[in-house]
Amino acid sequence: MNERIVIDPEIQHGKPVIRGTRVPIARIVGGLAGGMTREEVMQEYKVTSEDIDAALGYAAELIETEEFHPLPMPAGEGHALSDR
Repeated sequence: MNERIVIDPEIQHGKPVIRGTRVPIARIVGGLAGGMTREEVMQEYKVTSEDIDAALGYAAELIETEEFHPLPMPAGEGHALSDR
């Protein structure tokens, strides 16, 4: 995990945050996903560009290590995207 990210049960109920702040990683990633610019995120949450990079890297690591288990398909049905 990046040194800029900390998980402490005493801060934000143990959610990952930017070290030295109470800003959750999810808030940074969510802000960017919602259309905020990096500059807006930096100004709104008082974080640095390096903090944003660390948050995105952390989110990418989580996605990379996530296990996906496809649901069984009823007989005779194809994948929802296969009809496109």
